[in-house]
Amino acid sequence: MASNRIKAKEKDAILQSLRAGVVPSIGLQHIQVGRNEEIKALIKDIDRINSGGSAIRFIIGEYGAGKTFFLHLIRTISHQKNLVTIHADLAPDRRVHASAGQARNLYAELMKNMATRTKPEGSALSNLVEKFISKAMNDARTSDKSVDSIIHDKLEKVKEMVGGYDFAEVINSYWEGHNTGNEELKSDAIRWLRAEFSTKTDARNALGVRTIIDDTNVYDQLKLLALFVQIAGYDGLMIGLDEMVNLYKLNSGVARRNNYEQILRILNDCLQGNVSGFGFILNGTPDFMMDTRKGLYSYDALQTRLAENRFAAIAGVRDLSGPIIRLNNLQPEDIYILLKNIRHVFAEGIQSDYLIPDEALEAFLKHCQKQVGEAYFQTPRNTIRAFVDLLSILEQNPNLDWKQLLGAVEIEQDKGQKLSDLEEVIDDEDDELSDFSL
Repeated sequence: MASNRIKAKEKDAILQSLRAGVVPSIGLQHIQVGRNEEIKALIKDIDRINSGGSAIRFIIGEYGAGKTFFLHLIRTISHQKNLVTIHADLAPDRRVHASAGQARNLYAELMKNMATRTKPEGSALSNLVEKFISKAMNDARTSDKSVDSIIHDKLEKVKEMVGGYDFAEVINSYWEGHNTGNEELKSDAIRWLRAEFSTKTDARNALGVRTIIDDTNVYDQLKLLALFVQIAGYDGLMIGLDEMVNLYKLNSGVARRNNYEQILRILNDCLQGNVSGFGFILNGTPDFMMDTRKGLYSYDALQTRLAENRFAAIAGVRDLSGPIIRLNNLQPEDIYILLKNIRHVFAEGIQSDYLIPDEALEAFLKHCQKQVGEAYFQTPRNTIRAFVDLLSILEQNPNLDWKQLLGAVEIEQDKGQKLSDLEEVIDDEDDELSDFSL
């Protein structure tokens, strides 16, 4: 267990998130357990991106298996490895392909959540452009060229790509605003990059460009962004998309197919090396992946490319070299270590301030298994929330005994179960009387 003191800010962020059933945005290293092999596989992907390559992974697991936590952890590692990250949850109004603004909404959410090592909380788009400008100014100072000439040369590669000319013009507009003190021009450039212009006329009047970021060009803009972050001094771009199951839930078969075609395009580009410094992590449930009627496997080209290694299945081992990584259930010993880590966070890293002994951790796990069954470690979200609740009460009421609390909870739950059983008996008797009267 790490002996370093845990900051109060990190403690509060971790515990508030866990109580709400969501993943903490900071301090993940304090509570991470298991997933060592999966993390090693993703670090290899990150190293490949660092070297100018590309990668794509489908992280597949049941609800509550830890997909979102895993995604956030990989984002943190990506920052340490000099990558820019963007991430978003898919939703009914956010898709990878659409014609009524849903793809543009997804892009806007991705830009909102852009993060770097120095700005891990998000909203790093302005910082990215500023870093590019600062780098160009530094290069100009050490050469005989002007800043305008340096920026022009740096953006030549961008102009060669689809949609790259207007992208480069927007960056030039930001530099012009920076150089002349025109904050409105800088703001308009950032608005364009965030996909906040809804009409081409507004964009042309503000920036002199003829296009905007909309449903038709979202993926092309992501590829432009991946190139731009490398020009700005980072090694690449990691994109995380969570809740991919929302595509599986689409009622329209045409809409599902169009989204799956877009995923196929991304998959092909990443696997064939058509993009550089570019990575995708897509989180979904087994149904999203394997359902042959509505999932990715309903699209033949995707099913072929995503077919898992049969030899691994025959041998009873895992193949982590393919695009699919299945998150197996955490084991009971993993949950035990996780509870120890949470206890450590509660004490801000000071062992003498632990609220409960190891004995209490074992008793709590037995309590969970008795009340919930084996599911307590298969989808541990509720177990974690209950443990945080227990420690919160003990922290606020030092006079309370954890043994009495666990015992009282079990008594109340037993009473509730007996009452529920009694109500079922009464309902059955009422039904019988009703049948008799008829």
